[in-house]
Amino acid sequence: MSQIAKQETKLGTLEPMAHRVSETLVSFENWLDRYGETSWDHQSYFAGSYGRWAKALYYRAKLPGVLAVAPMIFSEALAPWARRLFHERIRFPIADAHYAMGFAYLYQVNQQRAHLDRAIHFLEALKKSRSPGFEEFCWGYPFDWVTRNGVMKQGTPLITSTPYMFEAFLQVHKIEPREEWHEVLESIVRHVCKDIKDFPTSERASTCSYDPYDQGGVVNAAAYRAGLLTLAADYFDREDLWRIAKRNLYFVLESQNDDGSWPYAKDGVRDFVDHFHTCFVMKALAKIHSVRSHQETFDALSRGTNYYLDRLFDPDGLPRPFAVAPRLTVYQRELYDCAECINLCQLLKDNFPKLEESLEKVVGDILSNWLKSDGSFRSRKLRFGWDNVPMHRWAQSQMFRSLAFYLREAETRK
Repeated sequence: MSQIAKQETKLGTLEPMAHRVSETLVSFENWLDRYGETSWDHQSYFAGSYGRWAKALYYRAKLPGVLAVAPMIFSEALAPWARRLFHERIRFPIADAHYAMGFAYLYQVNQQRAHLDRAIHFLEALKKSRSPGFEEFCWGYPFDWVTRNGVMKQGTPLITSTPYMFEAFLQVHKIEPREEWHEVLESIVRHVCKDIKDFPTSERASTCSYDPYDQGGVVNAAAYRAGLLTLAADYFDREDLWRIAKRNLYFVLESQNDDGSWPYAKDGVRDFVDHFHTCFVMKALAKIHSVRSHQETFDALSRGTNYYLDRLFDPDGLPRPFAVAPRLTVYQRELYDCAECINLCQLLKDNFPKLEESLEKVVGDILSNWLKSDGSFRSRKLRFGWDNVPMHRWAQSQMFRSLAFYLREAETRK
């Protein structure tokens, strides 16, 4: 039987929603082949020289800074295609990691060697894009990122990026073990233990640095590190990694608000609550609980799920960008929120059945309203119209991975 016939036979056994997801992923894969593996980005406005200057001015002096960034904010709201005037298309390591995982999921569904080869291709790209100047494997952004604390230089390794690479190498390594990938995984763990720093916040808890140089306080950063080291402790059978992870885990648990939410940071400034950062935190806790059956983590997830469903979905039952917004937003819905919602609901729906309804509603909305005729996804639903510029990091790759994960889970349920 030919590969095409095998694929058609496989599709014919799937549930209707999963069948539509499978067809969507085929169209997306064809789009990716045509479009290429570089793109513009959400940060394209601020990655070029003018954007960096304007954003830095905004953090130094509010009024002139607002005037400086206004053209880009209005462009993002009214003419998002104009971001190509501010920066060029580039490759994003975090997108490569998501594509590697997505293609690995597809291989698990249909056993087509081409999908595994494509996953390996993205791992090879990641080996080339590692942060320069560091002994161990680690990754950051491929542009200078202006923050309120200064400029984070291109390639600065980030604890919010490197865990995706760890999971990508681990996922493919479990399918087709290679010593080189095992060595990469070991190297990533050494980086996360050595270069990312701990700062005690209580007798049992520590925040961690976002990169090798800052002082910590960002909640999802600690969640990412705790999640990675918990997975590594399980894979390498190393309790010392769990001891490190547990201190970051307790920082996350102690940072949870009484209403079940998590602020972005515990610094008295960045206390906003948004959709995808909430998903980042809860995904990490879900993975930790799945490995360790940690009761305090489960209790935090229970409170967090109640808040998530109550405050981070709009009246239509679709992801709301912010529960507590830090500023005026120019969009109504975000592809990134939808992708992370699908991931989180998949991880937690067995423990919290209400998430099953949210999962199916969001997947159905993506298939009905976010698909473009070329096979890619819309990026944002604006106040007026759509942002249709495809951005691998924001969030074409995340949506591809989340739908491939959905399809793999549907295949597993059969």
